[in-house]
Amino acid sequence: MDFKLTEIQSLLQDTASRLVRERYSFEDRKKLIAGDRVHSQALWSEFAELGLLGVEIDEDCGGSGGSFADLAVVLEAFGRGLVVEPFLSTVVIGAGLISAFATGQRRQEILSGVAAGELKLALAHGEGRARYALEHVETLARREGADFIINGAKAVVLGGDDADILIVSARSCGDITDRNGISLFMVDAKAAGVHLRPYRNMDDRGAAEISLDNVRVPESALLGPLDGALPLVESAYDRGAAALCCDGIGAMSAVNAITLDYLKTRTQFGRPIGKFQVLQHRMADMVMAEEQARSMVYLAIDFANEGDAVIRKPNISAAKVQISNSGQIVGRGSIQSHGGIGMTIEYVAGHYLRRLTAIEKMFGDIDYHLGRFAAF
Repeated sequence: MDFKLTEIQSLLQDTASRLVRERYSFEDRKKLIAGDRVHSQALWSEFAELGLLGVEIDEDCGGSGGSFADLAVVLEAFGRGLVVEPFLSTVVIGAGLISAFATGQRRQEILSGVAAGELKLALAHGEGRARYALEHVETLARREGADFIINGAKAVVLGGDDADILIVSARSCGDITDRNGISLFMVDAKAAGVHLRPYRNMDDRGAAEISLDNVRVPESALLGPLDGALPLVESAYDRGAAALCCDGIGAMSAVNAITLDYLKTRTQFGRPIGKFQVLQHRMADMVMAEEQARSMVYLAIDFANEGDAVIRKPNISAAKVQISNSGQIVGRGSIQSHGGIGMTIEYVAGHYLRRLTAIEKMFGDIDYHLGRFAAF
């Protein structure tokens, strides 16, 4: 596998890194998350103008027709900047599902809207009693004439607080935990019967609890096969997990650099604290954890769009476990190296730990992915 960046990937990396450096400093981010809105619409429009929202979208829909590997360099840069805009929910998961399974004019309209920064998407699948069991769906969709009526509730919908279109999973037949009988529907977030309770996750990214009360959608809102959408959801979650791996390695590289600089400049007993052997050993462990994680990021990138679930699942799980373990070594090591200041909300190190902790829990935690890996 060639780990060198292509010319396009180098340009994307430079563009995303410069944007984060110039427009997304930690002070800028603190002001942003202190406001009422979780993210900035102005920044989102800037992402669109720079072509970052359409990296993986087809050219005929306003994108650049790139690969997940192209998208990965943007995700890593956004991880370094602790970006809170709904890039993961809209571009990686939402647009990924629309690209793969929507058809006709509707597909063209949605993807063009995403690439232009005019539409945000969110996958509303998880439920309160499901935990990580993706086949556990209690939300119901029943036919009524040419329409479907959806009733149920969705929990921790990433990006659901500001989405224009919700991709909602509902059980169109079968029992609560049957693998068959799940369908996906494209639902207007402002449709009658859709109720949202927005909030922020521990890493300050927006999410929502969503209830659906007799929400009526036409048959044309169906995304993918009727009763057979679980494989679509599984592939979307694995793409999300691969994206988190890229985001996480960006966060790890940034916090390692911050910690190393702190060890070089913070003095105690008349010399930099980085001269103390125990802190040198900890820093070495943190760097090694980052390098181990980076090797597994390449694995996640390679299998993110793999259509064969038997091949994709164990590889994505292996990468997610390593990223999660390494993230905790790096995040906690940074806090321990900084001491008390690392725990304050005013200092950046604690924000990186919160991001890395959130990454470990999203789309399956360590125990879940270890179990899934072992199953293969």
